Amino acid sequence: MQWLQALPILISVALGIGLTILQPGERKVRNAYIMGSVLLTAGLSFAAIIAAGLADTAPACTLVRFSSEFSISLRIDGCSMVYGAIVSALWPLITLYSLDYMSHEGHESRFFGFWIASFGVVLGIAFAEDFLTLYLFYELLTLSTLPLVMHFMDEKARYAGRKYLVYSLSGAAFAFIGIVFLLRYGTTLDFTYGGVLDLAKAAGNETTLWAVFVLTFFGFGVKAAVFPFGGWLPDASVAPTPVSALLHAVAVVKAGAFAVLRLIYFGFGADFLRGSWAQYAVMTAAMLTIIYGAARALRTPHLKRRLAFSTVSNLSYILFSLTLMLPAGLVGALTHMVYHAVVKITMFCCAGSIIQKSGREYIYEFEGLGRRMPVVFGTFTVSAFALIGVPPLGGFVGKWMICTAAVISEDPWAYFGIGALILSTLLTTLYMMTIFVRAWFPVGAVDHEALSKIHDPGPAMTIPLVVLAAAGGVLALFSAPLIEFLQAVSLNLL
Repeated sequence: MQWLQALPILISVALGIGLTILQPGERKVRNAYIMGSVLLTAGLSFAAIIAAGLADTAPACTLVRFSSEFSISLRIDGCSMVYGAIVSALWPLITLYSLDYMSHEGHESRFFGFWIASFGVVLGIAFAEDFLTLYLFYELLTLSTLPLVMHFMDEKARYAGRKYLVYSLSGAAFAFIGIVFLLRYGTTLDFTYGGVLDLAKAAGNETTLWAVFVLTFFGFGVKAAVFPFGGWLPDASVAPTPVSALLHAVAVVKAGAFAVLRLIYFGFGADFLRGSWAQYAVMTAAMLTIIYGAARALRTPHLKRRLAFSTVSNLSYILFSLTLMLPAGLVGALTHMVYHAVVKITMFCCAGSIIQKSGREYIYEFEGLGRRMPVVFGTFTVSAFALIGVPPLGGFVGKWMICTAAVISEDPWAYFGIGALILSTLLTTLYMMTIFVRAWFPVGAVDHEALSKIHDPGPAMTIPLVVLAAAGGVLALFSAPLIEFLQAVSLNLL
């Protein structure tokens, strides 16, 4: 059972390295290798998650033991199950989409080698038992996704890669400070629900620890694109669209939010932070980011960059819910994490299909495209309504759980967060509707001759779109079991 937790991580990394070394020349062989590797990793991941769920107490798997205090260890708990399941469910679908999308982009063996390895690294973040292990895989995620961001190696890609690297490594440095203080003032670095601080040691040092927490929050928050440290994310949109889908929906930004979750509820402890100036500082940052991201999205005409700023806003929904520092806030954050992952990965895949098949990247160029690409714009429209939060779609469920948690907190400052969500929803409605309304109901001049040459992509790209849109709808319509499971996670019952 212990080593089952490590297998998907180790095998995925090994298979990714293997692809970059072997570099099979025949496309069918390479695609079979890629898809087989991803499906094997996902299958092993789900097997480990199910085994941990069936066990009374999931045992730890120690990969490397440095001393009695330091080790690289894995252990699946309830939060690991949620994040690990998101990653394992979505990675195979986006891989199927990517095989067709990347067929004309070049250097596929190199690209998919890092792609497969990144799958294992993200699972390492999900399954980490302690802060040292989380930090190791957190840094590895930067290194494994950097070649994906810089895949085209033109000037824009190199600039985006440098910016991504500087932001990520700088943020990780601040996060490391927090881990050092947890070691000094805590009882262990192992994730412990309620926090690891030794209150006797912390007595008299609360102000210092609160300041360190804020620094660490922003350190991990770099990957979650919290204002003002999210500038790398829109620029990273120059990467191939499948990479953007992973960055925005599954891998990097969700890893940042997941690290913040561990920091608050399993590190410093919600009880230690609740009511302090540190809580209000990070809550305010999340609220500002919600509004800032939505406002920038509305002003951005480029499709992928608009979706990138949308991610900036929606990731801070999760952060705001986490900063409520209540079990209900944890439920709201995990709920939105699930639904946003499905919705945003669908939207980026739609964006990639539009760009590849029409060559159009700016929203004002989409006049009349809906009727020429009905599958793509149909799934995009459904996902847009979900992101806006139209009942009963997933975005509504996530926002409802977050607002419920804010009301439960009975904190007047948290009510401003509800206002931020309402304003963001209005802005989201505007910046989403201007996309699909142009496509379905053109108001300007339409070049019918040019449109006649545009069509939906093939099944390898459209099937994942339909499956993702359908999955998001099913998850929303039958949300009760999911929310019950997340409530059990928030009470440390899993």
